Amino acid sequence: MKAGILFSSNQLPITPPAALDGSPTYCDYGHAPKPALTEPTRGLGGGFEMGEEGTEGTVHLLCLAASSGVPLFCRSSRGGTPARQQLPFSVIGSLNGVHMFGQNLEVQLSSARTKDTTVVWKSFHDSITLIVLSSEEDTLELKLERLLQMVFGAMVLLVGLEELTNIRNVERLKKELKASYRLIDSFLGDSELIGDLTQCVDCVIPPEGSFFQEALSGFAEAADTAFVSLIVSGRVVAATESWWRLGTPEAVLLPWLVGSLPPQAARDYPVYLPHGSPTVPHRLLTLTLLPGLELCLLCGPRPPLSQLEPQLLERWWQPLLDPLRACLPLGPRALPAGFPLHTDILGLLLLHLELKRCLFTVEPSGDKEPSPEQRRRLLRSFYTLVTAMHFPPEPGQQEEKAEDAAHQAQVPRACYLVSGTEEPGTGSRLVALQLGPRRLLLLLSAQSPTHGLRGLATHTLHALTPLL
Repeated sequence: MKAGILFSSNQLPITPPAALDGSPTYCDYGHAPKPALTEPTRGLGGGFEMGEEGTEGTVHLLCLAASSGVPLFCRSSRGGTPARQQLPFSVIGSLNGVHMFGQNLEVQLSSARTKDTTVVWKSFHDSITLIVLSSEEDTLELKLERLLQMVFGAMVLLVGLEELTNIRNVERLKKELKASYRLIDSFLGDSELIGDLTQCVDCVIPPEGSFFQEALSGFAEAADTAFVSLIVSGRVVAATESWWRLGTPEAVLLPWLVGSLPPQAARDYPVYLPHGSPTVPHRLLTLTLLPGLELCLLCGPRPPLSQLEPQLLERWWQPLLDPLRACLPLGPRALPAGFPLHTDILGLLLLHLELKRCLFTVEPSGDKEPSPEQRRRLLRSFYTLVTAMHFPPEPGQQEEKAEDAAHQAQVPRACYLVSGTEEPGTGSRLVALQLGPRRLLLLLSAQSPTHGLRGLATHTLHALTPLL
C-alpha cells in the first residue's frame, strides 16, 4: 500500500514534505487540500511503502551462545502464524560469523537490508546473541529491535539471568529455554496486544474501576502481598500501586505471559523479574475468577497457593460478580461500552509515555472494512513509522544525540498518513498526535476528510485523557 505523509506543527512554518514512496503528497494547513507536488522526491533508501505488517512475510528468530556460536533455538512464523521452517545451519553460521567478525574489528553490526529481507543482530551480556530476519513488507529496524528486547526479557523471565550469562551446559540450557517458546512465539504471531512494540502495558478501562481498586487492596493485604492485578485476555484491568511500579520489561511480560498460557483454574508459576530480580525467582500465582478473567499475585515463598482458599476469594470478589462479568468483553474493546467515539474511527492506540500504559482497540465500527486483523497491522506499522521517524525518543529510551536535541522544537506534534488518494473514498487515513505525555494514533475510514484529521484527533485525545 502506498502512502503519503502529511505534517503539521504548532507555531512553526510548515514545509510540505516529500512522500516517502515518491507518490504525490498533500499538506494540511487547516484549509482545503493543496495541489499535488509536481516533482515528488524519495526518502532514504528509495522510499517507504507502508505495507500491512505480517502479510505473507516470514520471520526467523535465532538464539545463539555468543562465545561458541552454538544455536540454542530457532523460532519462525509465516504470515503471523507459527511455522516449522528452519534455516540451514550454514546460513545461521554465516549470520553469526559476520557479526563476530565485526566485533573482532571493534565494529558493531546492528542491522542490514537486502532486497527483500531485514536482519537485526543484538548481543546481551556478551553471552547471548539474538538474530531476527524478516521478509515482511517494509519492516523497520525499530520493530525488530524491540522484538529482540522482548525475546531476551522473556528468556530471563522464565530461565533467569544467571543461566543465560554463565552457560555451563548448553544442552541443559536448550531444554530450559523450551519453557519460553510459547511466550516467544506469541511475539512472532499476530497478537491482539501491542505492548511488545510500544513497551507499554496493555490496559482496559473497566466501568467500575474504583470498586476493583478497593477489592484489590483488601485482597492483597489478606494474601500478604503488595503485587496484585486483575487481567483479562492479557490486558490489565486494575492493579495495586506496587504492581504498577514494576519495571520494564516485566510490567509488560507478566500480563502477556498470563494471556499466552492455556486456561487453568489456578497456577503457581516461578518467574524472574528481568529488571527487578533477574537472578532470584518469584512466584506468579493466578486464580481464574471467570473464564478469561484472572487474578494475579506476585509473591515470594508465601503465601502457599492452598492458602488462597475459596472463602477468601468469595469474600472480596463475590460482591463484584456483575462488574467482573462486565469486564469480559473489554479484552478486544478496551473502552467501556457506550464510550462516545466518532463514527469514522476504525481503531485507536493511546499511549501514556510516562506511566508506560496503553489502550489499543480496533473494535469501533466493526462492520466496516478493513478487517480487525488488517486494522491491527496498519496501526502497528503506523506506530513503528511515526516512532522511528517523526516523534522524539520516548522516555526511557537511549539518550538522544546532541544534534537531535537541537532540533527538538522542530519535531512535528502531529503527522498524517493518507493512502488510496487516487480514488476518492478509498484507502484509509491515519493520524498521530502527541500532547504532553500522551500520544494518540487513529485509524480512520476513507470518508474522513483530510483537512479535519487533526481536529478529530485533538477532540478524541481530550475525551480519552480522563481514562489514561
